[in-house]
Amino acid sequence: MYGLSNKIIEERYGNYKNALERLKEAMLEEPTAIIIDGTIQRYEFTFELAWKIMKDYLEYNGFVDGLSSPRNIIQLAFQNKIIKNGDIWIQMMLDKNLLSHLYDEEKSREIYNNIKNNYLAEFEQLKHFLEENI
Repeated sequence: MYGLSNKIIEERYGNYKNALERLKEAMLEEPTAIIIDGTIQRYEFTFELAWKIMKDYLEYNGFVDGLSSPRNIIQLAFQNKIIKNGDIWIQMMLDKNLLSHLYDEEKSREIYNNIKNNYLAEFEQLKHFLEENI
């Protein structure tokens, strides 16, 4: 349509779904220190794929302005009803960015709990939106 082919979006969506499945598998394990670390790495990877597939979807549907950063993409995705909870997605982005710059066991546990209690549902909602619209 506008730059990306549907095939590329479907391939990236497949990668996103696989990453989400790996994240969900990690959440089934007892949260030891090593499981938390692994879950956080899977979260970081899943988040990266999530905002990139949102960018791809927006671009495919004609958006060219405002696709310069994850924050802008999240805002556009929220405005266009791709995601339902823009504030949570912004917090997901902030947590992901925080993880890249420091390691604090207490903060890691807090983010792990956010993944389990809030973020996983947001990833699932995005997956369902994409299933219905690509």
